[in-house]
Amino acid sequence: MSALETADHRRDGHRVLEHRLAVPLDHADPAGERITIFAREIVRDGGEDLPHLLYLQGGPGGRADRPAQLTGWLDRALRDYRVVLLDQRGTGLSTPADALTVTARGDARAQADYLAKFRADAIVDDAERLREALLGGTPWSLLGQSFGGFVITRYLSVAPHAVREALVTGGLPGLTAGAEDVYRRTYALTARRNRQYFARYPGDEASLRLLARHLADTVELLPTGERLTPRRVRQIGIRLGADLGFDALHYVLEDPFVTVGGTRRVSRAVLADVGALLSHATNPLYAVLHEAIYAQGRATRWAAHRLREHVDGFAEDADPADTSIPFFLTGEHVYPWQLREDPALAPLADAADLLAAKDDFPVLYDPEALAADGPPVAAAVYLDDMFVPFDLSMATAEALHDARPWVSNDYAHDGIRTDGARILDRLIALARR
Repeated sequence: MSALETADHRRDGHRVLEHRLAVPLDHADPAGERITIFAREIVRDGGEDLPHLLYLQGGPGGRADRPAQLTGWLDRALRDYRVVLLDQRGTGLSTPADALTVTARGDARAQADYLAKFRADAIVDDAERLREALLGGTPWSLLGQSFGGFVITRYLSVAPHAVREALVTGGLPGLTAGAEDVYRRTYALTARRNRQYFARYPGDEASLRLLARHLADTVELLPTGERLTPRRVRQIGIRLGADLGFDALHYVLEDPFVTVGGTRRVSRAVLADVGALLSHATNPLYAVLHEAIYAQGRATRWAAHRLREHVDGFAEDADPADTSIPFFLTGEHVYPWQLREDPALAPLADAADLLAAKDDFPVLYDPEALAADGPPVAAAVYLDDMFVPFDLSMATAEALHDARPWVSNDYAHDGIRTDGARILDRLIALARR
């Protein structure tokens, strides 16, 4: 595939174009191996002459949205743009990077070398190839949620001329912050969210402790086949960072047990819910590359794992029966043992260890370029964001040439999911101020 290939169909008053484009696996070696990227473009009838908006989803490792309905932020965007939903390399209908395809590359070193080419810098280079194929020299607008905002910040560091305006929701990264800088902050933010959650649902703290004690003594298997351990069940706390996450967790912890023949067991329904929260079968790159998105010239060395023992409430071997110390759920933190307990990740565990030890990842952001002349950047920065620390985001906003932050405590990290039309409307107005 040497040129853009496009198929199209109709959907509810819209034209949907499905683009495939071959790009270099390593953009520093344009004549070398190639992979395919996929993007779905949606054009509302009458909007054929509108400018293009590239949407970069959160992650890493998440495919682009597959909207069942053209509602929310997408409905609002289609009033002003032709919307392009890119499956970032390794995800969705782009050439996949998962346990099946990556292990076929060879040993752990070969796998790690391959996976190292799936960070934000390569995603931006892919997007530039796609823009040139679709638009030639015309710039486009960008919308990035969470990690998508990290990709945008990289984009503005290397190709600001290609960007008409940038819209960011919960995704301004620290420009020089490493993994330790980020996780030190996010552990504190996660502890705060735990306290807020247990204040809303006081009975759930005791339920969590009881569940963890039970899992230490009783073998309970997730639907994916592996044992649910006390340290693993604490990872459901990733939901604490979502707008509706407290309620979702409460429905898991409010009554997790059934009695069978006089013996307490975890209900099959709860195991299914927990398994859905914990499995990375659909997004293995999230776990494998999560720390690597913060690696800039130095190794991460499993920063989240090293730091947790020094933060009250998160020690891995904490006794849940000891109520004199807090016993918290963890958040957006990935641990080396997790790579070996999740069947979808286990084949990649050795490669992930090598990535954690890699000390020559290139720097992603260029503060000088970002401070120079560039497009407006309208950014929703959430005070209560558990995953992207507020102080780092605001420091980046100060460093950008034309940042227009909207600071709000109305939303958690995933506000675009719950009130996307309103948030996008506000950001578009800011960008065009």
